[in-house]
Amino acid sequence: QVQLVESGGGLVQAGGSLRLSCAASGRTVSNYNMGWFRQAPGKEREFVARIIRSGIVTTYADSVKGRFTISRDNAKNTVYLQMNGLRPEDTAVYYCAAALSIWTTQARWYDYWGQGTQVTVSS
Repeated sequence: QVQLVESGGGLVQAGGSLRLSCAASGRTVSNYNMGWFRQAPGKEREFVARIIRSGIVTTYADSVKGRFTISRDNAKNTVYLQMNGLRPEDTAVYYCAAALSIWTTQARWYDYWGQGTQVTVSS
């Protein structure tokens, strides 16, 4: 079992920045590929970014490419999402997730999820 706890969300003006953290406990996060997803009101949960176990490979949704950066510190059992140039359309609840045996952008294949952290971007 892995427990994931997100933090760092909040209210920010358009163009601002936030850094989300996802702290893992239970099992070492280095065994898992990690992803960030988000869900806006009335919309389906969507992929934002993912990072492979070693941290060498990352991929991003087109909507955040060039603005968001995913990273991980396996020694601290923590994954991060640096969000720059935030836009009102980035407003959502952001979730981190862990996948033990698959490298995917599809939420249904992730094994563990955090409770989410709210990000609100005002115009």
